[in-house]
Amino acid sequence: MKLLNRLLTVTFLSLSTIGVAFSQGALPPNAAASVNGMIISNDAVEQGIQAALAQGQKDSPELRKAIVGKLIDISLLAQQAERDGLANSDKANRQLAFIRQSYLADLELSTYVANNPVTDADVQAEYDREIASLGPQGMVVEYKVSDIAVATEADAQAALARIKKGESFDKVAKSVSLAPNKVQGGAVGWVQAGQTLPQIAAVLTTLPKGQVSPAPIQMPQGWYLIKLEDKRTTKPPAFEQAKTPIRNALLQRKQFEFLSQLRKNANIAVQ
Repeated sequence: MKLLNRLLTVTFLSLSTIGVAFSQGALPPNAAASVNGMIISNDAVEQGIQAALAQGQKDSPELRKAIVGKLIDISLLAQQAERDGLANSDKANRQLAFIRQSYLADLELSTYVANNPVTDADVQAEYDREIASLGPQGMVVEYKVSDIAVATEADAQAALARIKKGESFDKVAKSVSLAPNKVQGGAVGWVQAGQTLPQIAAVLTTLPKGQVSPAPIQMPQGWYLIKLEDKRTTKPPAFEQAKTPIRNALLQRKQFEFLSQLRKNANIAVQ
C-alpha cells in the first residue's frame, strides 16, 4: 500500500504522541508499538486509518497492521535521520514549517466551522429557497460531475494539456488529483449548481455534456478542472433526501466566505 507519504504527514503532526521515549517493557495504555523506546500511539494509528479510509480503502485488521508497520518504518527512518544530523537541516526545517502551517490552517478552519455551525434552520431555509426558485414546473437540473484538484495553476494547466492531447479525464485524475475521489477517477456524482461554489457553478451551467472546463478554476484550496459527464432534469428531492447535500453545500459556502474575508483583509503579493 502506498501509505508512506500520507503517513509521514500524520507522523509529523503527531510528534507529541509518537515521539515520546519510554523505558523498554510493558507499553503504556495508548501505545500501539514502541520503536527503540519511542512510542507509536493508538491515536496516530487511528489518524492513519482515517487517511486510508478517505482514499477509499476498507477498514480491516490487515489495514491496521499495515499502518502500524508503516509507522514503525517511519519511526526507524526518522530516528536514523536524527543520528545522521538531518533533523536540523534547512530542507527539514522548511518542510516541517510547511507541515505545521498546513496543520494550523486545517485547525483554524475546523475551529471556525465548529464555532459557526450550519443549523437545521439554515438547511430548512435553503431547501425552501431552492424549491421556491424552481418556478411553476417545479423541476431541478442536476449535473453529473467529475473533478481534478491540484495545488497550482501550472499543475492544472499541465493536466488540462494532457486531456486535450487525448488522455481520458479519469486517467489524469487518478494520476495527479489531490482529492480523495481520485481513486474513482475524479467522480463526484450528481449535484445541483446551487450545491457548488459560485466559481464552479458559473462554469458548470455553461458546459456542454461530455466537455471539460476550458480553463483551470481557482478556488481557495487550489485549482480545479471539472468535466460534465451528464445532465438531467428531475423532480426535486424530499427534504430528508436533500438535507445532507444542502448542509454540505452551506458548510462549503461558509468556509469559502471565511477564506474570502481573510484574503480581503490581507496584504498578499504574488510573484
